[in-house]
Amino acid sequence: MYKAVWARLSALVCRVRAARSDAGMVTSEYAMGIVAAVGFAVLLYQVVTSEVVAAQLQAIVKRALSAGA
Repeated sequence: MYKAVWARLSALVCRVRAARSDAGMVTSEYAMGIVAAVGFAVLLYQVVTSEVVAAQLQAIVKRALSAGA
């Protein structure tokens, strides 16, 4: 009984260690993630600060403020 429990516990510990050994990202993956995030942020900034979007946002705000009057 003791040997069977010990064998199962050892197998479980080995599986946990094996799964945990490759759980994180390496530096190159972090770098690619940061580059992608910065690219998306720049694209979003360009869209939000464009004149077309600014005009649409102003129209929405004016409509919302005039609806209550």
